[in-house]
Amino acid sequence: MPLEAVEARRLYRQIADQLRSLIDSGEYAVGSRLPTERELAEQLKVSRPTVREALIALEVEGRVRIRVGSGIYVTEAADAAPVPSAVIEGPFELLRAREFLESAIAEQAARVATRDDIARIDAALVAMENVDHPGEASMVHDRAFHIAIAGCLGNAVLVRVVGELFDQRLNPYFTQLAHYFENPGTWRTALDEHRAVRDAIAARRPLSAHDAMRDHLAHSQERFAQNFGAEATAGAPAPRKRAARSGAQTAKPKRSSKKAAKGGVVRRR
Repeated sequence: MPLEAVEARRLYRQIADQLRSLIDSGEYAVGSRLPTERELAEQLKVSRPTVREALIALEVEGRVRIRVGSGIYVTEAADAAPVPSAVIEGPFELLRAREFLESAIAEQAARVATRDDIARIDAALVAMENVDHPGEASMVHDRAFHIAIAGCLGNAVLVRVVGELFDQRLNPYFTQLAHYFENPGTWRTALDEHRAVRDAIAARRPLSAHDAMRDHLAHSQERFAQNFGAEATAGAPAPRKRAARSGAQTAKPKRSSKKAAKGGVVRRR
């Protein structure tokens, strides 16, 4: 029997698998509400964004329904087409990768950008200002903006990588998450952040360009991490600390009481 490649499962998939097992075993019946994101994160010793990625994955699978202002509820399993989860990156994981990479690219772009480069950035920005959001057209112009910045470096590999990372927004998990939090208001805010990046590059301020791109992509993560509304305190979370790591190395549950369930999630009473 031939050997097969071993692939480490992504953390959010491990959490989704645990929750799915509890649902299948009857710990959470159809119509019941799951613990809040905060409670799940505390029990599993992972970040709330990682829990959110797991919940979004389960919603795409049709196993739960997220009701903003109420909570996350178990739904009747439907015969839906399987999602190729093994090749899907989590939305927050993607944004963190882009924050790291594109901040460095923006910094260098501020050093080497030509007039033609700035003109391409401006053209993408103008197109973004004159399109409705959310929608396919806004994503096309948003992508063009980030590609134009990467293009300033004259490196085809970086252009391709930036484009491929952006294209991951088209995966079903990212699309489902964006459904809850993207609207014309968030688009206007993002436009202001894009203008700050453009202005820093045009003014040849490398550190300012780095920080503007980093802040834009960090704020994108914060917008997607807004509260679903089923917490004790509503509203968006505090800004992420730069030095903190948002993921944990293990999804082992906290076993502080005899009522802890297998897999790290508290059983329903």
